[in-house]
Amino acid sequence: MEDLSFRTDMADERVDEYRRVHNLSKIDGIKIKTRKNKNIKTTTVDVLNEKGKSAVGKDIGRYITMEIQNIEYIEEEEKQIIISEIANNLKELIPESINSIMVVGLGNAAVTPDSLGPKVTSYVNVTRHIIKYAKDIIKPGTREISSISPGVMGTTGIETEEIIESTAKFVKPELLIVIDSLASSSIKRLGKTIQIGNTGITPGAGVGNTRHSINKESLGIDVIAIGVPLVVDLATITNDAIDLISNDTNLNIKSNSKEERYKQISISLNADNLIVTPKEIDEVVFKISEIIASAINIAI
Repeated sequence: MEDLSFRTDMADERVDEYRRVHNLSKIDGIKIKTRKNKNIKTTTVDVLNEKGKSAVGKDIGRYITMEIQNIEYIEEEEKQIIISEIANNLKELIPESINSIMVVGLGNAAVTPDSLGPKVTSYVNVTRHIIKYAKDIIKPGTREISSISPGVMGTTGIETEEIIESTAKFVKPELLIVIDSLASSSIKRLGKTIQIGNTGITPGAGVGNTRHSINKESLGIDVIAIGVPLVVDLATITNDAIDLISNDTNLNIKSNSKEERYKQISISLNADNLIVTPKEIDEVVFKISEIIASAINIAI
């Protein structure tokens, strides 16, 4: 069968869609584990081999997804629980032997739904300059942390991957942690889901604007990616709405497959360049960037 053209960066959504289309309960090469801690549902997707990679279009590795309800209204106590959960999941992917880490904030700081990466890096506690110039005032064993926000090609004229590669060659980190805004296939997950993966990232993959991949293969060092879905394309929203209506047993509406409907809707609405984001996006990005940065600071 034809490969599915997933319009999402989320590994668990790709797994769910593949299972639904092929009417499967399990996927060969994919292992899934789910747990719940108070208001946080965590789903771990392990892509084990080439069969799993081919099925869901995600590289072999681990993807941890945390769903958090009403994140814009959380109190301080619950916020600390979320930070701790993210930090613990992040620690799982960072070897203790790693001493030097560079945090990279992808995206355009001037466009709110794309500003998550730059905002997170502005809150990260960097130590490289202190270790280099004032080592006597820092705790022994402190990791060397640096951070950059390379901007986007539309404002720099340079591929983001090229800026990261050249900076990494000079700084020589042993690990990259890359933060970026993601796309989801569900409006219900916007600003309420955090994905951590150890396979790197391909910016723009979920909205059909794929850039150069940032991963071990391209840079020669391990890359952990942290992302939050903050946009969904208009045709996906319409497709989801039709899917919900079609699944209503009280209605008699005939339809093609979800994949086929998506193509038809996208053409009809000329929706390739229309992306939707929540109206409270400013507050969501502000809170979620603080939460992720705090978790990174604890984990590293």
